[in-house]
Amino acid sequence: MRRKVCALMMIPALLLTGCGKKSDGERAEELLTEVRGEYLEAAVCTGQAAITADYRQRVYTYDLTFSWQREGETVLTITGPENVAGTVARIAEGETVLEYDGVMVETGPLDADGLTPMGAVPALLACVREGYLAECILEDWDGEERLHITSRETEKSPGQGVETQLWFDAATHMLLRGEISQDGTTVLQCDITGFAMQKEVSE
Repeated sequence: MRRKVCALMMIPALLLTGCGKKSDGERAEELLTEVRGEYLEAAVCTGQAAITADYRQRVYTYDLTFSWQREGETVLTITGPENVAGTVARIAEGETVLEYDGVMVETGPLDADGLTPMGAVPALLACVREGYLAECILEDWDGEERLHITSRETEKSPGQGVETQLWFDAATHMLLRGEISQDGTTVLQCDITGFAMQKEVSE
């Protein structure tokens, strides 16, 4: 993987700093503004996710489909492993607690805020919509351009506290991958396929 520009420090929300002349860094900033705007406008996001949660003593992996709604229920359906396949987890609008239909999947929190593997996708979407976006760069993935965004807690240095990495297809703006780390250690990885956004909820 070849990085194209240096990381760019930014202030919260959409007020971004520039690099002077037109550059790949400036393009990354402009692309970030477009991406965040589109995700703020999105009413529905759907797709499939392969999740790896590292508790150090044990690593858990899950495959699931998700349907996130800005104003409504977020539904997560586990497709693997086989012993919990078909389990449905729901997050009601304005809530953070998962409710399960069928077997409850409980592996414990990954950080002090109570993040669990089943909460990975909603956490990543909340990050791009509402998080403090600290850095953005463009990367080359085997000839395909990706926007790489880093979000961390305000006033924290790299490697301190909770840090989220997000990768988007630079052409389609679709979310491809997310990683969440705690004090420099990656605790959760999420690879996303079939991602789609809608501005309106289908009847």
